[in-house]
Amino acid sequence: MQRNLATFHLPPEHRRKLQEAGFQTVSDIIEVSPIELSKELEISKEDALEILQLVKGTNITSSTALEKLKEEKELPFIITFCEELDTILGGGVPLAKITEFCGAPGIGKTQIGIQLAVDVQIPSVFGGVEGEAIYIDTEGSFMVHRAVDIAQATVSHCISSIENNPKLKEVLNDFTVNSILSKIYVYRCNDYIELIATVNLLPQFLTEHPRVKLIVLDSIAFHFRNNFDDMALRTRLLNGLAQNLIRMASQHKLAVVLTNQMTTKIKSDDRGQSHVVPALGESWGHASTLRIVLFWQHNQRYARLYKSPSRKEATVPYTITMGGIRSIGQQNIDKEHKDGDHGDDECNPRKRMRLDE
Repeated sequence: MQRNLATFHLPPEHRRKLQEAGFQTVSDIIEVSPIELSKELEISKEDALEILQLVKGTNITSSTALEKLKEEKELPFIITFCEELDTILGGGVPLAKITEFCGAPGIGKTQIGIQLAVDVQIPSVFGGVEGEAIYIDTEGSFMVHRAVDIAQATVSHCISSIENNPKLKEVLNDFTVNSILSKIYVYRCNDYIELIATVNLLPQFLTEHPRVKLIVLDSIAFHFRNNFDDMALRTRLLNGLAQNLIRMASQHKLAVVLTNQMTTKIKSDDRGQSHVVPALGESWGHASTLRIVLFWQHNQRYARLYKSPSRKEATVPYTITMGGIRSIGQQNIDKEHKDGDHGDDECNPRKRMRLDE
């Protein structure tokens, strides 16, 4: 039996308007968008969004563990083009989950975000997801020229693998650099208020763009690390963001990829020494399903699977080429940009500017 809307803890005025508009039960309103409800009830979009969030939050359904297992097995992965990284992730970045890439500036977090925004669009006949991407840029680090480079390399890779198959050639007619760029929807958020507002309005956008299979938030930490005297407020805001992202990942069967910065934890290990950890504290660490820490060692980039519910911890090397993220052995295929990852890059950030964040 459907729950009556009159039983929800809503302002009397909103309950009256819902009744007058003919909305009686949860099923009457569950598929209505915030914009449509706002017009129908003559209320603000924010009030409409709050009503829908309250109602949808009580629309609880159940499924068996076997159904969950089958569902997860059927979901594809978004490849990174680094074979070793895809392997430790179990096939690539999974849909319906939150994956977090943490690392110091210049390690390649934004490069991975852009790479995935391109890779999510690979046609299904090539083993891709054939979706679209949302890119939320909090640092102003999204680089269109890098998206072009990576898109060109991805298209070229697909072309080189078709072996004169006319059917595959026809598919690639619609898989071009311009089409790829047109399916990456970029949001620039200048403060945490804009970020929260953007995330709150994404469900409506996802309803209008059902092919979106990836949300990249680069980075989650930028607007929350400074100017927050009330840490309890910060925790509440971050928890709210996490819950919204988890809900969207689950309901729309899309991947959420977060990038996070690193911070120094003072004298907290067994020997009383300081060490570097992902930013935003231990409580934030529960938000992601998978967490990968990116770091430099002996002038080489490495990715360490730090957290996973089903994969063991592992560390693999990777590199950044003009074509994007690649395995070390692929440097001969996609030639490494001479400003890419040389030993003196740490001392000369200008040399890294093109390929790093």
